[in-house]
Amino acid sequence: MAATLREVSRVIRSKNAGPFIFTFDIMFRDAATFAAVREAGHLDRATVARAYGLSPNEVLSFEWHGFANAVKFSIRREVASGGVGDSDVYGAQQHAPLLELQAL
Repeated sequence: MAATLREVSRVIRSKNAGPFIFTFDIMFRDAATFAAVREAGHLDRATVARAYGLSPNEVLSFEWHGFANAVKFSIRREVASGGVGDSDVYGAQQHAPLLELQAL
């Protein structure tokens, strides 16, 4: 059964982690879904990098958190929060490229 992150997640969000970094949280509906997505292997540092036009080493962190049924990762902002040319001061609109990624 193929499914996107949008279909299997309870929450997909982005936010600032200081003025120079975006952090992302993907929280799954339950432990079984978390385990299935992790085991499927479609979501990893390289997948995130491709979604944002980065190299995998530009993804600052990528961590699975079983206790929360979640995955968390961070990337650098191209423009500092509130800087000239910044279009998302709070970093709350950066998760959109994740929605249609294959999860299962």
